[in-house]
Amino acid sequence: MRGFSGAAVYRCGRTIRWIRPVAGLALPLAALVACQGPMAPLPGPAPGAAAPAVDRETEAASAYYAKVQANYLASGRMRRDGGGPDTPFDARTLAANFERVAFFDEFAERGGKLVPGGPEQVLHRWTVPIRMQIDFGPSVPPATQLRDRALVAAYLARLSHLSGLPAHMVDADPNYLVLVEGPSERRAARDRILGFAPQTSRGALDSALHMTPDIYCTVFSYSEGASPVYTSALAVIRSELPDQMREMCYHEELSQGLGLVNDSPQARPSIFNDDEEFALLTRQDALMLRMLYDRRLRPGMTLDEARPIIKTIVAELLPDQS
Repeated sequence: MRGFSGAAVYRCGRTIRWIRPVAGLALPLAALVACQGPMAPLPGPAPGAAAPAVDRETEAASAYYAKVQANYLASGRMRRDGGGPDTPFDARTLAANFERVAFFDEFAERGGKLVPGGPEQVLHRWTVPIRMQIDFGPSVPPATQLRDRALVAAYLARLSHLSGLPAHMVDADPNYLVLVEGPSERRAARDRILGFAPQTSRGALDSALHMTPDIYCTVFSYSEGASPVYTSALAVIRSELPDQMREMCYHEELSQGLGLVNDSPQARPSIFNDDEEFALLTRQDALMLRMLYDRRLRPGMTLDEARPIIKTIVAELLPDQS
């Protein structure tokens, strides 16, 4: 998911995924299903050619990501247990992971494109209630829409409980918009996105409209001017993802939109880690969300200012592991 600040207007998270089927070897998504030979890039409209039928393109994309999900599951990834005896962490680890996830952006914008390696930032979070609306593209079956609405509503309630931030689902006038769309629907979403968040930069907009195959979903959190307080957020989810991968996107992007914007390979157990070991919010992630919204921390705090307070908070959360 993770982090980017553009002229202090917003931060964003993108899910860019890699898998390591052999120790020390990283392969891009295009080679995930190695046992079946390299996979070609996802089909899309060729320059100068008529766009293929929406259902055919979405069908091909769905088949592609079904294989990606099967590969993750076969390799023991996308765990749903929240962590266990094999993923211990102590107060020092929790503090370090919180600092990496909450105070650093995953991406920066250069030359109109989002690139990895964002800078250190002050603490960002919401102070106003969240009004979340989820909109589905016409290609999303009604049964899927019904299922996903229930999932998102239940997860939003959990995020609200953990953070203490009021949040509820709405049918109109959202300040947190979630778009779940197929390939051609995303390419046509420019007006919808800019109508909701006109300050979205060219690089961020392009990354949402034209997701490359290795990006499953993305989120942008917006603030006004140089303020560290979020006032709106936008998440874009591939509707062609299979059910478990789509739920994984909901868990990561919706929580990252609250301010846990970065990913770190050191964070374990965590969904804020691009190794996809965990699909759903873990125990450590829940603690980090509680930390982010602890009243002793304030939006705009630098990491140096926040570090002594972080140490106090984690000692309270994990008193036997300090």
